[in-house]
Amino acid sequence: MVFVTRKAHFNAAHRLHNPAKDDDWNASTYGKCNYPNWHGHNYVIEVTVAGEPDPDTGYVIDLGMLMNVIEDKVLEPCDHRNLNTDVPFLSGIIPTSENLVKVFYQELQESVESIAAEGSVLYSVRLFETERNIAEYCPFRQINI
Repeated sequence: MVFVTRKAHFNAAHRLHNPAKDDDWNASTYGKCNYPNWHGHNYVIEVTVAGEPDPDTGYVIDLGMLMNVIEDKVLEPCDHRNLNTDVPFLSGIIPTSENLVKVFYQELQESVESIAAEGSVLYSVRLFETERNIAEYCPFRQINI
């Protein structure tokens, strides 16, 4: 199995706020991330595809084509946007990194797998909210706790 990763970046604003909870709960749970006038991040997204290289091309996936899908499905809708209000596929979702990686995976999966080598899969999506805060969604890994 070969793993191929493409990295991209985008900038976006968001507010962590659960409308089902009161203001005190939101302020104590989310701290500065709950400020009513939003805050922003310089996000980095990594999209990893797993499979065997195509015998004709030697590619698991053409990285240029993968970048086009990332641009179409994530960067164009999210870059320089407010993730709470401007991105239809995020409507009703608290835009934590944990929630974002799952939704980004779902947005990317069909298009990525349609251009990858036969039998290849979208393996994972990682999102760097900051240099130190990273979330990863990888439905193929089983963790027994």
